[in-house]
Amino acid sequence: MGPQVVPVASDPTCPPDADVVIVGGGIIGTTSALYLAERGLKVALCEKGHIAGEQSSRNWGWCRQAKRDPREFELIREALRLWRGMDAHIGASTGFATTGILFAANDAKKEASFAEWVKDAAGAGIAAEMLSGSALARHMPGDTKPPPAALWCASDGRAEPQKAAPAIAEAARKRGAIILTDCAVRGVETGGGRVIAAVTERGRISTPNVVVAGGAWTRRILADVGIALPQLKVRASVLRTSPVPGGPMPALWDHDFAFRRREDGGYTLANGHVNVVPIVPDSFRFALPFLPALQMEYASLRLRLGPRFITEWRESARRAFDEPSVYEAARVLDPAPDHGYLQQAFAALQRRFPAFAGARIVQSWAGFIDATPDAVPVISPVDTVSGLIVATGFSGHGFGIGPGAGHLVADLVTGATPIADPQPYRLSRFFDGSRPRPMAGL
Repeated sequence: MGPQVVPVASDPTCPPDADVVIVGGGIIGTTSALYLAERGLKVALCEKGHIAGEQSSRNWGWCRQAKRDPREFELIREALRLWRGMDAHIGASTGFATTGILFAANDAKKEASFAEWVKDAAGAGIAAEMLSGSALARHMPGDTKPPPAALWCASDGRAEPQKAAPAIAEAARKRGAIILTDCAVRGVETGGGRVIAAVTERGRISTPNVVVAGGAWTRRILADVGIALPQLKVRASVLRTSPVPGGPMPALWDHDFAFRRREDGGYTLANGHVNVVPIVPDSFRFALPFLPALQMEYASLRLRLGPRFITEWRESARRAFDEPSVYEAARVLDPAPDHGYLQQAFAALQRRFPAFAGARIVQSWAGFIDATPDAVPVISPVDTVSGLIVATGFSGHGFGIGPGAGHLVADLVTGATPIADPQPYRLSRFFDGSRPRPMAGL
């Protein structure tokens, strides 16, 4: 079972029309709703389950610029600016705090790679540095086996995934957005090459604009309007610990574990180098575009054939709008965590940091990351369907970049000057022969 999320009650009535319908109530959908509602648009956000029920509450909570793909530099820089002012902006707590993030460099090759990244980031206005020795030890007191060096981004931080998207959704509602939970969008109705309506299980909403921010479901949603988005799921497992007095404040990514301090004094912990990729029908359909990513991340990925192959094969069949959809059959994707990998990470952490000796595992969970072949998101209009905007494929980076992505979605819908250049996030890059490749990975 996933982590406990702050509940957001549904508005009682599905509106007959809206300026924009948002499909998905995660961090991208809720921030899009907030910024669109603030511009005076009539917004209806439809979530098949509950707000932040899937990866938006199951991620690590990192809000990082460190080790980002250079194509994301501008957007993540703006996203961190928005995060820093978010609590004041919405009048509620998201749990955001600036704590700094470290990426361990355990060999000379990685240290050189990180040093080169620091130079590239500086050109984009992101301050970072390489640390070693006593300078590194000051940020990680008690580490009995520190790495030789680490990439340090002091302006990075964290927020609380179980409360951030719900708080933002409530703020969007105060600004006029309608928030509908347990309300699956069965499909997007089109005509004459443009969006006409979103058909939900609670009724049809006439609208000229639909934003599909459905996370791991987006590939399935777009397939019904003839768009073969190359997107696969990656299963990531996470645990949280009991409070750890005297534990480190910054977040750390190392070979055997990655952690960050939680608002409650405990820690969110995972093995950042082990993720499971379920083998599904789309694995074969998109094998070629994902091959560079597989080669790059081969040591960190575990390919698994299991029940999801049959599940996704069955879910791929189209259904009429007046029939219950696959989204109603699976309100929340709640995969089982990989306890073995989590236990290994926890044991490694306890060996390195004596402060964790008395900690206990309070809860474990897993979630499905929506991955693209280049590990860069799609935040883009659909060329073949006017009024259809896609925001997906955040490849494990979506929570931290969420406010920037939501702002960019609002810019694209309204035609405003974009907060960041949308060119790197265009959907057409997968179909125009660009063959984009990953640079930073998951």
